Amino acid sequence: MLDIQNPLNGFNPAEFRQRFKVLFVIVVVAMSLLVARLWYLQVVKGEELRLRSENNSVRLRKIKPLRGLIMDTGGAVLVDNQPSFDVLFMPSRNQDITDVIAKMKQLSETIVPFSTDLALLERSRPFVPIKLEKNVSWEKLAAVETHALDLPGVNVEVVPVRKYLCADMMAQVIGYTGEISREELEKDDNGFYTPGDMVGKYGIEKYLDEYVRGKSGFEQVEVNVVGKRVRVLGKIDPVSGYNVVLTLDLLLQKTAWEALGGRPGSVVVMNPRDGSVLALVSSPSFDPNLFNGGITSENWAKLSTDPYHPLENRAISGQYPPGSTYKLVVAAAAFQEGLVTPDTKFLCNGLFDLGTRTYRCWQKKGHGYISLHRAIVESCDVYFYNLGRLLGPDKIASYAHAFGFGMPTGIDLPREKNGLVPTKKWKVERFREAWQVGESISTAIGQGFNLVTPLQLANAYSTLANGGTLYRPRLIKRIETMEGAIIKKFDPEVKGKLPLSQETMEVLTRGLWGVVNERGGTGHALHRKEEDVCGKTGTAQVIGLPDDEKARRAKRIPSQFRDHALFVCFAPVRDPEIAVSVIMENAGHGGSAAAPVARKVIDAYFGRKNVPGRSKSQVALLPGSGSVRQ
Repeated sequence: MLDIQNPLNGFNPAEFRQRFKVLFVIVVVAMSLLVARLWYLQVVKGEELRLRSENNSVRLRKIKPLRGLIMDTGGAVLVDNQPSFDVLFMPSRNQDITDVIAKMKQLSETIVPFSTDLALLERSRPFVPIKLEKNVSWEKLAAVETHALDLPGVNVEVVPVRKYLCADMMAQVIGYTGEISREELEKDDNGFYTPGDMVGKYGIEKYLDEYVRGKSGFEQVEVNVVGKRVRVLGKIDPVSGYNVVLTLDLLLQKTAWEALGGRPGSVVVMNPRDGSVLALVSSPSFDPNLFNGGITSENWAKLSTDPYHPLENRAISGQYPPGSTYKLVVAAAAFQEGLVTPDTKFLCNGLFDLGTRTYRCWQKKGHGYISLHRAIVESCDVYFYNLGRLLGPDKIASYAHAFGFGMPTGIDLPREKNGLVPTKKWKVERFREAWQVGESISTAIGQGFNLVTPLQLANAYSTLANGGTLYRPRLIKRIETMEGAIIKKFDPEVKGKLPLSQETMEVLTRGLWGVVNERGGTGHALHRKEEDVCGKTGTAQVIGLPDDEKARRAKRIPSQFRDHALFVCFAPVRDPEIAVSVIMENAGHGGSAAAPVARKVIDAYFGRKNVPGRSKSQVALLPGSGSVRQ
């Protein structure tokens, strides 16, 4: 029985000391292990763990720069920037990817549908962000931000995207942007680009990408456990790209675009005095804004399979038989070579016999005895058949090359085509056949193997208009900073001179003036009282057509096989300021189809000049045409 009056009764000091020793050893060992672990973490692994800790809580975020503005010659803004909101997922911030997929699916089903392929998340790598969706709507943006706590690792990134104010009116000229491809990265030997960068893919955007893209900035941000930004630790601001001022005139571009009315074709407007391009229209076209968030497969399929090829810039890559507009070259060669004089006449009875074949004039009854001047005015085919036989293909080709045909003009755009000027040597190399005399007959009226682009036509007639100087067509006027300081100017560039005497050029100019202003001229639709216009019509056959006029009138010929309509002109006759070429596919006769389009452009140009007290930019500010940089 325990003696409560003696509490030490039964206490064994030896046993207590033994137990205390065991407990003390356990405590010492435990503390030693703890100290050793702390020493290991703080000293041995301290630097590594510090870096890992910082990398987990501090992020280096790339800030994409604003691309430079693109403006017309008067300062009207054609391409601007606007914010776009992209939804990203960082796998390293959420280990439970299955949970994120489930919640994103629920969000799509109950609030707003996401087009994201959520299977991408299952194949993700820890530190590689996944772009779930680009350029999301305000509704989707609000849904993601509202459910941020339920979606750790899902963030919204604000990036600038292009806003093409003129949409399809200038799409083939200005182009569009897109995310850099793997092939483009591999070709980037200088290391200018990184994955995810937006680059120019087409048109001016591609041609001047190094100037307009700007330089990326960076910011160091601290994030919380779910990856949301807490504060900014450091920042390097991005540098905006340079602005580009084009030679294009928005008023003339808009006028030409509307005059075509969506019909397949092209209009090119140039200043003959320096080679600057005032309008470059290709129809049909497309909306480059479709590419801002990454074009959908449906929209891409629609564009790429369209039989009218809206992605093609017809002004520089469309190749057409020049028809009677080519008679300018043949007339220049014949007169300069002394084969004809202003008084030389040939009989046109509507037919031209060569061996066993008969070639016809467009005027069935013929023109009678006709001189060079009237042959140009009335576009007599028989007269030029005679000139073609006298000249031969190589002599015609040498003058055609002097006018800039058969070679790229060198305009500031990629994908320009050469056209084709046939020669005897070319025929042998291409077909392994000798040149036939009958082919010279077809060449003389712009048929046969001849091919030109609308830009080449405008440039050739501009060369005659300015007295014989062949310029390189120029689309870019200057590159400047946001503050207006000039970085680079693009001055006129001379490519050659016409080998024509002053007399020859006067004969040609008088003939072109007569086409528009004299009775019987094929381009009388462009006759104006205010300014004298010189021009030439053309009708180019796509295939050989029957002579049955009733069949033509009944329009039994399928539309894709009907004639192309052409018209080229410049004005005024003394010291010309503007040259226009129009090609309308399968539209019929140049005088009735293409000349009225050119007339609208000419009227718009001189109509603005005659409006007192109004600047070019003010007149160019048509409804919906963009804004002018102040």
